[in-house]
Parts: sequence; C-alpha cells; structure tokens
Amino acid sequence: MAQAQRSFLPLTGAVFAVLFVASFFAGGDIPGADDPGGEVLSFYTDNQSVVMVGSVMVAIAAVFFLFFVGHVRSFLRAAEGSPGTLSAVAAGGGIVAATGLLIFAGIGFTLSESIEGFEPATAQALNALNANFFFPLAGGIATFLLATGLVAMRTKALPAWLAWLAIVIAVLAFSPLGFFAFLGSILWVLVVSIVLWTKQSAPVAPPT
Repeated sequence: MAQAQRSFLPLTGAVFAVLFVASFFAGGDIPGADDPGGEVLSFYTDNQSVVMVGSVMVAIAAVFFLFFVGHVRSFLRAAEGSPGTLSAVAAGGGIVAATGLLIFAGIGFTLSESIEGFEPATAQALNALNANFFFPLAGGIATFLLATGLVAMRTKALPAWLAWLAIVIAVLAFSPLGFFAFLGSILWVLVVSIVLWTKQSAPVAPPT
C-alpha cells in the first residue's frame, strides 16, 4: 500500500519565524515614535537599503505565515469536527495578523524608498505609524492563538502545554507585556510548526 509522503507545509511556520527574526537584524533599530523629524530623516537616509531589505523580508514572512495558517486551519478543523467554528476563527485571526505584518512592511518600505522627498513632519508621522500601528497585528495574533489553544485544549490535537501557552500569550497580547507576548508568539509558531511536521506519518520506502 502506498504511504503518504511528508508534507513540508507545516514548516512554513518555521520559515516565517526565521525570516521575521532575521528582518530585525536586517532592518536595524528604527527611531522611536516621539523622535524628532530630523532624526527620523537622518536614520532612514543613512539606512535606506537595510530598511528596505528588512521590509521585504517581513512581507515574505507574512506570505509564509498565511500558508502556515491555512495548514493549522485544516489540522484544527479535522480535530474539531463540524461546524468548525473555532478553527475558522483561528484562520481569520491569522489573516488579520498577516495583514498587520504587511502594513508594517509597507510603511517601512515607503519610508526608506521615498525618504528624500519627505519633510521632517511627514517622516515623523510615518515613523510613528511604523512604531505604534500594532493593533491589527496584535489583535490577529491574539485571535489566532486563543482559538487554536481552545481547540487544542478540547481535542488534545496539540500537547496541553502548547495549548495553554497559546492562551496565555493571547491574553498578554494587549497588556504592557504585549511586545514580549508577540516575541513569544513567534517562538510558539516555530515550535508548533515542528510539532505538526513530526506528527505526520514518516515516509517509507516502496516495497521491492
């Protein structure tokens, strides 16, 4: 009997995590939301190339994250059964989170690519958005993790500690620890990506 081969689709979550972390090093430490426009202009002028590269990496990471969300949705739907409400909510949250990533990527790319034509006030306003426009990302990640954690708790589709961790990170997403919760969510995606990949049936050699 033919044995199903391993799918590499679960590992798109790991690719997302690696790309996103790498984008931090590529994009540099952006100015704060309250920094003067002159400093913002100076930073993006001096770091134009690296910020553009970092923004592109974030955009690519968002695409891989969407593939991971699609796989998680199918995995949860099979465990949850009909009507699959929570798995659908998880997928919706993942889509919103990817949209938030693409917004950050778009603002960062705009700042770096067009910085020569900006007045200090314009650059300062866009930089403030780039620093603080996190609600789509935070809301999407919190929804994705909370719904996934609830399904995993009910169905044992994932180890209990991963289910509980997803719920805790989701609750912390809008707290003063939100930034650290987001970093935790990236680590969670990396671990779950590997767990889902290893849960597949290992391929076997065809009979002679």
